[in-house]
Amino acid sequence: MIVSTPSGALERRLGLGDAVVIGLGSMIGAGVFAAFAPAAKAAGAGLLIGLAVAAIVAYCNATSSARLAALYPESGGTYVYGRRRLGDFWGYQAGWAFVVGKSASCAAMALTFASYAAPAHVRAVAVVAVIALTAVNYFGVQRSAWLTRLIVTFTLLTLAVVVVACLAGGHATVHHLTPFPGTGVRGVLQAGGLLFFAFAGYARVATLGEEVCDPARTIPKAVTVALLITLVIYAVVGVSVLMAVGPGGLAATTAPLRAAVDVGRLHAVAPLVQIGGAIAALGSLLALILGVSRTTLAMSRDGYLPTALTAVHPRYAVPHRAELAVGAVVVVLVATIDLRGAIGFSSFGVLAYYAIANASAMTLTRGEHRPPRWLPMLGLLGCVVLAVSLPLVSTLTGAGVLVLGALVFASRHQFRA
Repeated sequence: MIVSTPSGALERRLGLGDAVVIGLGSMIGAGVFAAFAPAAKAAGAGLLIGLAVAAIVAYCNATSSARLAALYPESGGTYVYGRRRLGDFWGYQAGWAFVVGKSASCAAMALTFASYAAPAHVRAVAVVAVIALTAVNYFGVQRSAWLTRLIVTFTLLTLAVVVVACLAGGHATVHHLTPFPGTGVRGVLQAGGLLFFAFAGYARVATLGEEVCDPARTIPKAVTVALLITLVIYAVVGVSVLMAVGPGGLAATTAPLRAAVDVGRLHAVAPLVQIGGAIAALGSLLALILGVSRTTLAMSRDGYLPTALTAVHPRYAVPHRAELAVGAVVVVLVATIDLRGAIGFSSFGVLAYYAIANASAMTLTRGEHRPPRWLPMLGLLGCVVLAVSLPLVSTLTGAGVLVLGALVFASRHQFRA
């Protein structure tokens, strides 16, 4: 049964459980199966400190985003908040960083999925995955939430297998946690920036502001619950794999969780971990396409992207043209982009996006249920520090794309004038 809605409006049919699952599906995905390897290379056993830093910044961002999302329950996330609190330019920059950066992240997730599922045919399988999940989103967000619930359940079961296999495999030892922290401050911060990539999914709940029931209550709860669950899971998995193979073993592979399982007595379950990694990447890709299309919808409504993308399907009540456009862009990226470059650039874009969210939250008044002043200030500072601590190529590329976005905004503004 389709609920009638005003023309151009999206349906509010996601409850707290669905919103939490979408957040978990966005965070607990390919990141946990891949991010520990580059983080170990950057910081050794100090990646655990980097994980804590990433979690603190993520909590600040989550709190700021939740307060803003409750106040402005509209599709678009920080694009909307920035425009309302800081002005059109900053809102546009947030939307630009999100759409461009997360499109690259979609490509990274698709390539990660294909690398696990069919390493001999990576690009072809990645393209098929993008097309299939775009179709799932096209036919309604309820089906997306239902499928995401299954993917999250299987991913959690896989991570439980990893922890048991690591700790009971006969090679786990606390000596693998030394030397600690192992590298300098920059290495730890770089690890934090890389691991933050795996936390970033809570924004997906905020970008679904027009589709969540009772957004003032549901969004803050969903964001907090999903983030806390994710942090506990990441900490347990991180300690387990480090104890199993040490930072050197993690840094030497692109599939760190499978490598940690392979060295122990329970190595027979390693293929299950490989399957779990592929499915987790698929879940992340599903939620990413969903979130990027909603921000694209919001920006097109305001004339910063083609207005043809504002169309909402009369039967499925989804922004179908925006979803198809995002899917097409991701297919092109999958066919051309480098996986490591995509992850680094996406991390920079996500941090820029949340920096604007924190700056927006700093303008809230007491009557608007503002968070404590220090919290968005710490989040803003953390985003900037982690962004400049990323590999130099990622930082320079990300900064260049933000400058390009500013030029596009200026030219658009001048055209309107």
